[in-house]
Amino acid sequence: MTGPFDDLFGHSAFDLNQDGHIDGGEWSLINDTLFSDNNSDDGLDDELEDELEMAGLSVEELELMDPDERRQTLEDAGFDADDFEDEF
Repeated sequence: MTGPFDDLFGHSAFDLNQDGHIDGGEWSLINDTLFSDNNSDDGLDDELEDELEMAGLSVEELELMDPDERRQTLEDAGFDADDFEDEF
């Protein structure tokens, strides 16, 4: 059975296992590569955002917090809140 993206991307560099079919993981790569919005500037660089997410903190939730609560949350997670002062 063929999928909707097999004709477009099967047997291409995106077909990582070269089976002629685009599975979920391969589609995720295609989606991230071709359709991601790399032009938006959300204030945080990718490294800082990755560090926060690895610590279990949601960037979206941090943005919604008042400054004192955000500072305390960052410090409780082991970050120096001053490093993020201009980010939110």
